[in-house]
Amino acid sequence: MERIDEIDVRILQLVQQSGRIKRNEIAEEVGLSLPSVSDRLRKLSERGVIKSYTAILDAKRLHFDITAFIRVRVDGSRTYPAFIKKATKDAEVLEVHSITGDGSHILKVRTKNTTTLESLLARIQSWPGVTGTLSSIVLSTHKETTELPVDVMPLSTAD
Repeated sequence: MERIDEIDVRILQLVQQSGRIKRNEIAEEVGLSLPSVSDRLRKLSERGVIKSYTAILDAKRLHFDITAFIRVRVDGSRTYPAFIKKATKDAEVLEVHSITGDGSHILKVRTKNTTTLESLLARIQSWPGVTGTLSSIVLSTHKETTELPVDVMPLSTAD
């Protein structure tokens, strides 16, 4: 397990809440020097704990009015790599997950309207190995986050 202490947890909380937070603000919040915070952030990034810093855009304000989850059935492992390649390259597909249960994958998609959703579904249904889809359109969203609850994970201890 990665070595994460309470200070790392607080740093991770702060950068998840605002990727643009200044390092001196983090240092003040966690009670460390600016060089110490910079070193911790660098190490967290090098270890892959922090994957990237990004802006989260408001899809509705940018007229991406349709969010949908699409369950996809892929006919087998022979076409799996081609399906994954197509799914990960499509700009309207935000997430691709292999799943258990009905279907082999679930996609989270965002698109402008029902016409563009219909076009996206037609594209997905033409991808190698796809034998069926089942779509659910989101009517409203009450919670959507990229923040992980790092404050509830077990802390590593010094060996």
